Amino acid sequence: MTAAAHPLLAELTGRARTRAHARTPAARPCPCGTDTLADRPDATVVRHAGTVAKAHAPDTDPAGLAARLITAHRLPSVLLPPLAPEAADLHGRLVTFWPYGVPVDPDDPDAAPWEAAGTLLARLHRTPPPVPLPPMRGPAKAARAVARLRASGQVRDRPAADAVLRAWSALPHWARAETPQPDTTTLCHGDLHLGQLVRTPEAKDTPDAPGTPDTGDAAWRLIDVDDLGVGVPAWDLARPAAWYACGLLPPQEWTRFLAAYRAAGGPAVPADGDPWPALDVPARALTAQTAARALIKAAEQDRSLDEVERSLVDACARMTSVPAQLTSTLAK
Repeated sequence: MTAAAHPLLAELTGRARTRAHARTPAARPCPCGTDTLADRPDATVVRHAGTVAKAHAPDTDPAGLAARLITAHRLPSVLLPPLAPEAADLHGRLVTFWPYGVPVDPDDPDAAPWEAAGTLLARLHRTPPPVPLPPMRGPAKAARAVARLRASGQVRDRPAADAVLRAWSALPHWARAETPQPDTTTLCHGDLHLGQLVRTPEAKDTPDAPGTPDTGDAAWRLIDVDDLGVGVPAWDLARPAAWYACGLLPPQEWTRFLAAYRAAGGPAVPADGDPWPALDVPARALTAQTAARALIKAAEQDRSLDEVERSLVDACARMTSVPAQLTSTLAK
């Protein structure tokens, strides 16, 4: 779809250009190109020079987003702070502006900043919320993905879908967003993965959490505050934990991430010993969520599951066939 046929994208691009060149004389021509970083029903994101503009999902709660923006503004050594303290309105969508940060290179897995991710996450979890925040949205997003799978009549592999739904049904109510989370005070990201880290040279290198030492990863920051809130901190470790358990994340990378989180005093797991009693439920939930999304995507593209997607579905099947916790043994 062209920008001319997509008013939101075209005007969002214009807003990004205007903010990026706010100090540039109007007569000077703009040599910069504009990149569309995402254009989905739940988010449209464009970059112009050093500015990123994001149109949030149509159902975004204004008060919740306002509290999340304040939190990011006040915690600049953990979260990338916004360029403006408040969201703007554009075609009925809330729009925020951010400095551009260099993302993790997906083609260089050996350079993945697992230590930075673990350290930043621990700092976030140790920091009291600077303002009242809504619940972290991880369980709600997982429940929405599973609800889409349950409602879909186009899934090609119905036994796989049934396995995912059984795994989901075995989870406690809070993990399915049916009751409040058991932790209502810990600050959580809600959607942690390596795509949520960017490197920016302007990043502040003074930790927000008192007494937290700088580990040399000051240029890395967490982005995307849409799911930020209070809740169970183990949820933020659940995606890498689940991928490790399914055999999709090498043991050494999982160890680097977990060791950095523990070294920085992260409260989601014990300081030593077995972390899986704390991670088991969130890791199962993230496995079911990711498998549900994979099945929906495969159906939309009229194809069979690929190897990674099949691994996730197989893990869901094993969850309900054995009483053991979701551990690395499930990958074997």
